[in-house]
Amino acid sequence: MESKKKIFAFLGSYADAADPGLYACRFDPDTGSLELTDQTAGLQNPTFLDVNAEGLKLYAITEGTDAEGKRCGAAAAYGFDPETGKLSLLGKELTVPATTCHITLDRTHTYIMVASYHGGMIGLSPLLEDGRIGMTADIRLHEGSSVLPVQNQARAHSVFVDRSNRYAVVCDLGLDRVFTYQLDVAAGRLLPHDEVQVAPGSGPRHFVFHPSLPYGYVINELGSTITAFSYDPEEGKLGEIQTVSTLPASYEGENACADIHISPDGKFLYGSNRGHDSIAVYAIDSSTGKLTLVEHASTLGGHPRNFALSPDGRFLLVANRDSNQIVTFARDSATGKLSPTGNRLDVSKPVCIKFAAIG
Repeated sequence: MESKKKIFAFLGSYADAADPGLYACRFDPDTGSLELTDQTAGLQNPTFLDVNAEGLKLYAITEGTDAEGKRCGAAAAYGFDPETGKLSLLGKELTVPATTCHITLDRTHTYIMVASYHGGMIGLSPLLEDGRIGMTADIRLHEGSSVLPVQNQARAHSVFVDRSNRYAVVCDLGLDRVFTYQLDVAAGRLLPHDEVQVAPGSGPRHFVFHPSLPYGYVINELGSTITAFSYDPEEGKLGEIQTVSTLPASYEGENACADIHISPDGKFLYGSNRGHDSIAVYAIDSSTGKLTLVEHASTLGGHPRNFALSPDGRFLLVANRDSNQIVTFARDSATGKLSPTGNRLDVSKPVCIKFAAIG
C-alpha cells in the first residue's frame, strides 16, 4: 500500500527580526486544518517564500544591510525536517540593492529570482549544492513611470517562470507592463525578451500560468482587474485576450488586488481583493482562455494579501494579514465555489502560504 504523503504549509509574515516570522505547519488533507509545528525568528519581514519540496528546502526574502549601512534585499535558505517540518537555517545572502517583495525558484531549483518594489529591479542568484544561496549573478533594472502617483517609478512586484523553464514573466506595477525575460540557466542571466502593456493605472502585481493550456493571467492591484493573455511557449510572448473586474458592480469602496492562482485541474481561477476582502472566483473557458465570474467569497477576515490552494485542490487557505489568521475554505471541484470549513490558525500578520508535499 502506498504511504500517504506528508503535507506541510510554510507561512511568511511581517515581523521584526527578534520575533517569529516564519512558521511551519502540518496540513491535514482531509479537513484542511493546520497544526503549527515550528516557528523561527531572526529575519526582518520574511514576507514571501518559495519551497523545494523534493530537496527539503525553503527560501524566504528578508532585509539586509550593505557595506555602506543601507537597507537592501536579502534572502535566507532553510532546510526542513520531512517528519516535523522543523526549520534549520542554512544561510543568508544579500540579493539586490533595495528591499524585495517576492521570491521564486526556477523549475530546476538552480536559481532564485527576487523582485524589488522599491528599487524597480529583479535579481537572479544561483543556489549552491547544499541549498544555500550564492552571490547575485544578474540584476535587471526597470525605468519609467505611469499615470498614478504611486507609479512615479518602476515597481517590479513579482517573477514567475513558465513550465518549460525558458522564460520568466515579471509584473511591474509602476510601469503598467508585464515583461518577459529569457532565463539562461547555463550563463546565469535574465535576458530581456518581450513586454506587453496593460491599461494605464492597472498596476500589474502577480501572474499565473495555466497548468496545461497556453494562457496566462495577471492580477492588477490598482485597477482591481484581471487580464487574460494567450501565451506562446515557443516564442515566449503574451497577447491580451480579455480584462475583467474583480469586484461586484455595486461595490464602491476602496480596494487593491493581491494574489492569483488557478486550480490544479485548470478549470477555475481565483484572485484576492483587499478592501472588499474577498476571493473572486472565475471559470476558465478552455477553448478561449476567457474568464466568467462564478462568485465573490468573503475571506472572513481583513486584507487577504495572499492565499494558496492545497496540492490536491480541495482546499483554499487565505492569509488575512490584518485579522492575523489563516482561514481555510473547502473548494467544490465542479463549481469552483468556496465554503468555510471553520478551520482557522491564529498567526501574526500572515502574508504568504506555500505548500510542500513530502513522500
